Amino acid sequence: MFIKPDYNLKNIYEIDLDELQKQGIKAMLFDLDSTLMESKSGTYTDETYSFIRSVQEKFFIAVVSNNTNKKYMEKVKKVTDFPILFEACKPRTGVVRKFLSEHNIEPKDCVLVGDRPLTDILCGKFLGCKTILVDSITADKENKIVRFVRALERLSIKK
Repeated sequence: MFIKPDYNLKNIYEIDLDELQKQGIKAMLFDLDSTLMESKSGTYTDETYSFIRSVQEKFFIAVVSNNTNKKYMEKVKKVTDFPILFEACKPRTGVVRKFLSEHNIEPKDCVLVGDRPLTDILCGKFLGCKTILVDSITADKENKIVRFVRALERLSIKK
């Protein structure tokens, strides 16, 4: 099976917010670990925080994460001032679909941004959202085995 994200970018900073707005996008859902913050760090860099602020000026924004670690969830909530949906069970769509419904967001008006084709992008495709695949926000720091696994997973992408 091949997955084709609508956009395949190096990182979140390459996202063209004006273009998404022109396309009628009203909401942006972001994966958390390795997309908006270093995996398991619980903190945003200054650059990411600034990016998030620019997104919030134009879109409803939320985090959709599969993370289930309660202590970590609390740490992230303390540094985040927008909705966070943990235990999302991506690529399954039930939890995310319910979240969108509760916020009166149609999937067609939403983009899902993430670093994993088989969870984030597949979930977005199943929902009917636009999708943006980005590389890990800390790609330059990841160890070789993580990079190898990411490369294997990206074999599922149709270019």
